[in-house]
Amino acid sequence: MESNRLFHKFPMPNWVNNANLRTGGVYLSGAMFSLGFFLFLDAAVFSHSALNGSTIHITFVDWIPLICSTLGMTVINSIEKSRLNSDSFSYSGNGVAWKARLVLFLGFALIAGGLAGSVCVLVLNFIVEEAGGRTLWMGVANVLGNALVMLSCIVLWVSQNIEDDYAYDLRL
Repeated sequence: MESNRLFHKFPMPNWVNNANLRTGGVYLSGAMFSLGFFLFLDAAVFSHSALNGSTIHITFVDWIPLICSTLGMTVINSIEKSRLNSDSFSYSGNGVAWKARLVLFLGFALIAGGLAGSVCVLVLNFIVEEAGGRTLWMGVANVLGNALVMLSCIVLWVSQNIEDDYAYDLRL
């Protein structure tokens, strides 16, 4: 039987199916998430300090993109790869795959909306207001924080869905 799928034509190397690679991916994802959150939190604290020296401050509107990105990351990483491939009648009746794909799409929409929202906040609050130096960094930190949350989501989803050599597939 000839398959036209990409990963059947180009199989993954054997060293990719490693439990240590999975663990390293989870740790890398956590580090990227915490670094992104730290960048934004640092900018939020700096915004209300005496060193800011401008009238531009981080408000709740600036937090909304990071909240959307974090919710999107939670939604995306709650879906297993096996739910996307085939319809299974053992979990919630018929149509599990399209439900999982819909939820995955909503998670990606939340993450993309968070990143786009942080770019909009950067442009509207910092670039249009002609903020410079350290004040402009607050908007850039918002964009970098959301980008790191997005990258950590990708790394976490890929590393959690790496096939393990000792994984059991129990089907009746």
